[in-house]
Amino acid sequence: MDDLDTRLLVDLLKDRIRPSKELGQHFLIDDSVISRSVSLASSKTPLGEDSHVIEIGPGPGSLTLALLRTGAAVSAFEIDEEAVVHLQRVFGDADGRLEVLRADALEVNWPEDATHVVANLPYQISSPAIERIQSHHSTHPLVSIVLLLQNEFAERMTIGRDDSALSPLALTLWLDFDVELDAKVSPHSFSPSPRVSSRLVSLKPVDRAQGVDRRMFRTITQHCFANRRRKIRTLLSRSPSRLSRIRGWHKKRWAEAVASITNSAPEALPEGWMELRPENLQTSHWVAIVEAISSE
Repeated sequence: MDDLDTRLLVDLLKDRIRPSKELGQHFLIDDSVISRSVSLASSKTPLGEDSHVIEIGPGPGSLTLALLRTGAAVSAFEIDEEAVVHLQRVFGDADGRLEVLRADALEVNWPEDATHVVANLPYQISSPAIERIQSHHSTHPLVSIVLLLQNEFAERMTIGRDDSALSPLALTLWLDFDVELDAKVSPHSFSPSPRVSSRLVSLKPVDRAQGVDRRMFRTITQHCFANRRRKIRTLLSRSPSRLSRIRGWHKKRWAEAVASITNSAPEALPEGWMELRPENLQTSHWVAIVEAISSE
């Protein structure tokens, strides 16, 4: 691997394929961004021989190369057949430390001993990929996750300084991670260049989910933010469309639960909370609402 570098890897793959817009193939060519990704992944525990990294959409392998140079093992999920052949050709098995899997990372099982996820995600799979990461982390805890995402999407992942959230995505992630925005990345850092800026995002595991019904939390927050201009009173007056997917729940039970917390609100909720809009509530308020409804 000593004779490989980022530009060479990208050029070798582009000699074989034309980057696909459908697959979101924007190949990272900025070594400073690659180095920063590895540095962020190593902030808690340095990447090394005891690390096993999942990479989604490695493409030419520019990030893969940097990960392998730390001594870590890498499982790389790639759906483009030519990219898989390219990766296998230029890296071999990297002394047994690289497994290139021609598979959709959203549809197959991940290595249970994985410690990190580091990836330049195709923009169009950002949301389901993050959901998949969170699902895997719930059963097989990860040390660190570092993702390169569209900037606008990355900003939706964060909790505000006042502990409020602008999206259900931010709230769901908050249960399991501290989400930290890092460097903004110019379109010129990719080949071909996307039309928008990107952002490095670090997800650091925490545990705020104890006692919280995750499925109900997701259902309620998505339901409320789908009509964010309305007040909480109006939003809760109608049951979520997917409520019946939660075992034991139906419209009548929902109406009774909401009536109960309306008449006797949890102490954690502010005065007049039913007249607020979703973005006016803090993270602790959402937890209180979900716990109160779930207990009915």
